[in-house]
Amino acid sequence: MSTPPLAGGATGPSALRPLIGTVLDALHQGATDRAGPLPAGGPQTVAARVRATAHPVLPHTGTGAEEALHTLVHALTQSAADPADPHCAAHLHCPPLALAAAADLAASALNPSMDSWDQAPAASELEALVTRTIAAEIYPTGDALITTGGTESNQLALLLARERHGALRIICGANAHHSLPRAAWLLGLPPPLTIPAPAGTIDLAALDEALTVGNTPGLRPRGGPVLVTATAGTTDAGLIDPLPEIADLCDRHGAELHIDAAYGGPLLFSETHRHQLNGIERADSVTLDLHKLGWQPVAAGLLAVPRPATLDALNHQADYLNADDDTEAGHPDLLGRSLRTSRRPDVLKMAVTLRALGRTGLAALIDYTCALAQELADLIETHPHLELYDRPTISTVLFRPTGADDETIATIRRTLIDEGRAVLGRARADNRLWLKVTLLNPHTTTGDLKALLALLEGTAPR
Repeated sequence: MSTPPLAGGATGPSALRPLIGTVLDALHQGATDRAGPLPAGGPQTVAARVRATAHPVLPHTGTGAEEALHTLVHALTQSAADPADPHCAAHLHCPPLALAAAADLAASALNPSMDSWDQAPAASELEALVTRTIAAEIYPTGDALITTGGTESNQLALLLARERHGALRIICGANAHHSLPRAAWLLGLPPPLTIPAPAGTIDLAALDEALTVGNTPGLRPRGGPVLVTATAGTTDAGLIDPLPEIADLCDRHGAELHIDAAYGGPLLFSETHRHQLNGIERADSVTLDLHKLGWQPVAAGLLAVPRPATLDALNHQADYLNADDDTEAGHPDLLGRSLRTSRRPDVLKMAVTLRALGRTGLAALIDYTCALAQELADLIETHPHLELYDRPTISTVLFRPTGADDETIATIRRTLIDEGRAVLGRARADNRLWLKVTLLNPHTTTGDLKALLALLEGTAPR
């Protein structure tokens, strides 16, 4: 058996070209065979199909590149949830731009490993340029780390705060992302004190009380360091906490502030919506994701901080990667740029997208999806059999059939999913269960929204 060709080097493109054709054909055929936002039949049907297709996983004699690629890419596509379908709108799961996916192919072929300069000479410099540029949207002289997404970014933010202060009490809203209490657990910190968010955003009076009261069971020790976490784009409803007022309270009480803007952060690129993030520049750290309102393939997360020195606590030395004499000789030290060692050059797809679209192109996509959410809210408000939770803040819309109970809502959602007709999310607000549509597809039309509501009306009991 001949040695399989490599993706890199001068001969790599010639080896990739026919394989890419096979992949594209399988993607097309799989999407055609699926004929909807996700496969019909539910989990058992999908599992049986995948098991039948993928068996044996490790044959004694291989089937060859073309057969393996076509068979498994087709199987994955045929049974995928496709965020490019306008009726796949449950989660913060965007359809990636074609140019970003193409850049990701180049990153895979070149395979820089971002843990030492001699493995990623150009990629390390590109990462430094891009992270500083994105951080500058918040901080004049800031810096940012590339992460796998909001969960890792939030964990890093808590870690950096812990390293600044040692013992640390965290205060977060009831609307906070689940990764924050989990990060506290992973870091050996006390469980966060959770502040009520009865309207979906942090209750300012309750936060003020928590920051004021000392030596009360469940609250922080008097004088102890505190990190308040706020959210700019909640997972359930896309709401934004009152950032300036929270920052004022943190200043008054000497607390630090982290803002989880994994969802809402890219609003910074839009002149129309940037004002919704007023106050974000007052945070000690900010989580951002570009695989939500940035249309990147997963993963494309960032953690931004006001000053590069804020990241010094992450510095780490391993002689084979960042020997002191190499660093002194001018070779950049990359180990302090992540808790991971081997990591992909996720910066390339971001850089390509930013350069290709520019600020105005990216803002146009953001503005369109936000406007689309307002259109959907209009359609729901005027629909005789649907109830709107509230006007959307970003691009998430909560609604439910009028008069339906929670069990009916859950059943409608599962029925649409299991039949492969639509992927809607679920969220609890006002002690009721709501259907959730998260609009991240800039190709979705008003007609698509009307068709989705008609599909829902046909599923709901009357």
